[in-house]
Amino acid sequence: MAKNIIVVTGASSGMGRAFAKKIVKKEKVDEIWVIARRLNLLEELKDEITECKVVPLQIDLRDKTQINEVYKKRLEEEKPVIKVLGCCAGFGKFAHFEKIDLQTEIDMVDVNFSAYMIMTYLSIPYMANPSNIMMIASGSSSQPVPYQTVYGATKAAVLSFARSMNRELKYKGIHVLAVVPLWVQNTFMDTAIDPAMNPVVLNYTGTYKGADVMDRAIRDLYTKKDVSKLGFYNKFQHAVVKILPHKWIMNIWLKQNKLDGTPEVRKEKDVKIKGLNRE
Repeated sequence: MAKNIIVVTGASSGMGRAFAKKIVKKEKVDEIWVIARRLNLLEELKDEITECKVVPLQIDLRDKTQINEVYKKRLEEEKPVIKVLGCCAGFGKFAHFEKIDLQTEIDMVDVNFSAYMIMTYLSIPYMANPSNIMMIASGSSSQPVPYQTVYGATKAAVLSFARSMNRELKYKGIHVLAVVPLWVQNTFMDTAIDPAMNPVVLNYTGTYKGADVMDRAIRDLYTKKDVSKLGFYNKFQHAVVKILPHKWIMNIWLKQNKLDGTPEVRKEKDVKIKGLNRE
């Protein structure tokens, strides 16, 4: 008999790690396959998850060859039944487009969107009715965000992809949820903010804990919602950007953060940042 499994990308830290530890309490399976670059952090999950066997898979999601040689090959060999696929890997850079090197921009597209698409495509043949896919988008997915241009574009792609796939896979009994959090208190900020540069974002109003975002996401996953939003401010922002022209939204964003669209972000370095509390 084929074993039932959960697959989670980006499981080494942040919301991916939180999702992996929480979803095994909701879905009874034989194994959870946890995927990330840092094998040592994945190995630690063996002590933190006791509900099923933890299978670490070291994969750099920027590398499509690795995805095929490790993940696809293992699926073909073991032929498991995937009950839940959690696409949680991702990173961002907050800076003017011209200040970020091209390879980093390409990596954002590969990790934040292309890997989601590839993992979904490879997983579908092994998913049965009922099963679930959860994808992390972002509050940046609902409108263009200058100085987060490529990051926001990748998350907009995830949101659109997830919602469309939810319709396309309904006939197979596969439900797809997009999670759209605002600012999240985790190690994401360590990569997004370059300490050598003046900060781009000055106001992090609407900051939540990753574990709380995942609690809400899991609840919404099993109540068959297609988009998960935690918090009043988050819901309010998504409602507003549906009404106001995006030109206005971008103007408000730039004014709030004292940005003028040029590569040089403010001259003053000692600026007050509100609402940012990194854990």
